[in-house]
Amino acid sequence: MHDVRLRPPRNRVDRRALAWWLTQSSVFALPLPIVFAILFLCIPPARTVFGWLLVATLVPGLLYMAVMPVWRYRVHRWETTEQAVYAASGWLWQRWRVVPLSRVQTVDTLRGPIQQMFGLSGITVTTASASGAVKIKGLDRHVAADVVQHLTQYTQATPGDAT
Repeated sequence: MHDVRLRPPRNRVDRRALAWWLTQSSVFALPLPIVFAILFLCIPPARTVFGWLLVATLVPGLLYMAVMPVWRYRVHRWETTEQAVYAASGWLWQRWRVVPLSRVQTVDTLRGPIQQMFGLSGITVTTASASGAVKIKGLDRHVAADVVQHLTQYTQATPGDAT
């Protein structure tokens, strides 16, 4: 029996994940400042109010867009071995997980529209655990396909109680 224990995973996600996370954060952070900018331009008598609202929403939004992708890139890691899947994720709340292959039930890939724009993919490893699935996001789509193939090959060959 191999010793499977919690440890930091070795692999970083793809660098394109930075652009993906930046795009995601802009979709979250920019709509409200854009609305306030339009109102600022279209309603001259209320420019002071809309100017303050624009600044109050734009500054935190830009700060979020500048910090979140870089921080997540520093934290997110993954690794698969013949014994386990290792994952570290999060940015404010960080989580390290290890899943022995004997506990893996399914392996899925997900490529949302923004991920597809950047050639990225995510993997979800579902287990028999009450803690839920392990998600590895921000992988090159070809690397993700190889990881899924690797996990499928080794989980079929690993005796265990996930079935």
